[in-house]
This record gives sequence, structure tokens and C-alpha cells, in this order.
Amino acid sequence: MEMTLIYTIIGFALAGYSVIANDSIQTLGTFIASKKKWFKWYTLAGSASAVMIIALAWGWYAYDGDISYGRLTRIPYQEIQWYHAVAPAILLLLTRIGIPVSTTFLVLSAFASTVVLEKMLLKSVVGYGLAAMVAYIAWIVVSKFINEKLDEVDEKYIGFWRNAVWISSGWLWWVWLSHDVANIAVYLPRQLDLTLLLIVMAYFTSLLFYIFYIQGGPIQKVVLEKTGTRYARSATIINVIYAGVLFYFKELNDLPMSTTWVFVGLLCGRELAISTMNKEYKFKYVFPLIGKDFLKMIFGLSVSVGIVLAIHYIIIPNNWF
Repeated sequence: MEMTLIYTIIGFALAGYSVIANDSIQTLGTFIASKKKWFKWYTLAGSASAVMIIALAWGWYAYDGDISYGRLTRIPYQEIQWYHAVAPAILLLLTRIGIPVSTTFLVLSAFASTVVLEKMLLKSVVGYGLAAMVAYIAWIVVSKFINEKLDEVDEKYIGFWRNAVWISSGWLWWVWLSHDVANIAVYLPRQLDLTLLLIVMAYFTSLLFYIFYIQGGPIQKVVLEKTGTRYARSATIINVIYAGVLFYFKELNDLPMSTTWVFVGLLCGRELAISTMNKEYKFKYVFPLIGKDFLKMIFGLSVSVGIVLAIHYIIIPNNWF
């Protein structure tokens, strides 16, 4: 077996696990938190897997075999080398200790040119700011009508909100997949045959069932420590706003971006809005939460920049291995 194929298998396997274990909790975290009391973990995993399979199948059909939804048009296919497999290994390590770093930067930085990486960073920074602004305005309005932490949902509306979580989570999961599958598909040919597509689906499904079995893992703590994320009503509102922002950037252009930055920006704006409208929830409680997440993102970005600079200016010029 050629070393390139070995590196491809290792890189794909590690990237798949890292993306599903890390980034998927951004979209499925509120779904898990709000539904685990009412449904078995395998029921929730089966629902998420069904949406994932349909989303991959649609991307494969609509984009001529490209499951990345055209997000890799600016990153041509390359023969996988040892340093391409190192990036998801680093991501896997950071994921295990609960750091919500950007999978897009850590994985794609090993493939992208410095110009593309700069554009990805700019788009992600704009995404962070837009998500924070939209979330802040939205929750200022929401807070005028409800207190997400204290107000109980009227009995006649409980069914509506519980069903709304299913629908909004499914939409968000689909939109998110159209962005972040690129972080795994970058290790594969840009056009997959049916056999390879089925292998990808089977691997992703097994990973999803594992993540639901462990109830999200360490990254789920980033979701649970935020106000009211266990409640169906709050989960629905978060899902709709997050999906709306991601859909906007999906339609904007085909450049990859960090969904992690958008997610953390949304939670930042939400927490600031809640603290603005709730006198008992002081800013001094908010800034440690949002500051910690932001520092983790900057740390992940620093690692990503280090990877791309090392590849382009040290590893490739010296042609090691």
C-alpha cells in the first residue's frame, strides 16, 4: 500500500472523527440537551443520521459527486502527505480536552494557500461579528417578552416548542453540513463514486451514534454552561438564528468559513443581551464565559496559522520525507 493512500485513510478518519466530535455539537448540542430527557440516545442519533445521509446524498447529486457542496473549488485536490494527517490529529487532541477550536482553520490550513486562508479568516471574523450582532438584537427583543431561565412555557404551547426543536435542529444540521463536510471531503477526490459515498455515510453514521452515546462529549459543556440551552424554546431560537446566519454565508460565496466562530459569536451576543435585560445577571458573570471561548478560538487560530506557515515555508521547500 502506497504511503499516500495510508496518509489519506489516516487523515480522513481523524478529520471525520474530529469534525463530528467537535463541530457537530455546535448544531446538535442544544438538540441533545433539550431532548435527552424525553428520548433514548439512539433515537436521537438515528434522526440526526437520517438528515445527514439525505444531506450528503443531495450534495453528491446536485454538485456532480461533490459532497462538500462546492466549498472546495478554491482548494484543488492534492496528494495527501504526512503533514496533512497531522492537522486533524492536533484537532483531535484539542477536542479531547474540550477546546472549541475551528476545524476549518486547523484542517484546511494544511491544504489552502496563504491567500485562501486569509480570505477564510476574513469571512469567519465577519461571521462572528454578524452572528453576535444578530443574536444580541434578537435576544433583546425576546427578553422583552420572556425570561428564558425563569418563565415556564404555557402548557398549551409545550407541544409546539418540542416539535419546533426537531424541525429547527434538522434545518440547522443540514445547513451546517453544507459548510463543514468540506473539512473532511478535502481528503477525498472531488467527485466520489457511489461506493465511496456509501463508505463515507457509514463512517459518519457510526461516529454520530458514538457522539450521541457519550451525550456530546467535552465540547457539550460549552453549550450547557450557557443560559437556558436545555429548554426547548431556547434551543429552537438558537437553532433558527444560527441556521439563518450560516445559510446567508452559504449563499454568499463558495469560500469555506469557520462555523465555530459563528457559533461562539452567536452565544456571545445572546449572553450579552440576556445580561443587558436581566438585572440579576451581571456583566461580570458574562465576560468570563465569552472571554474564555474567544481565547480558545484565538489559540486554535494560532495553531492553524502555524501549520500553514510551516507547510509553505519549511516543510515543502525542504521536501522532507
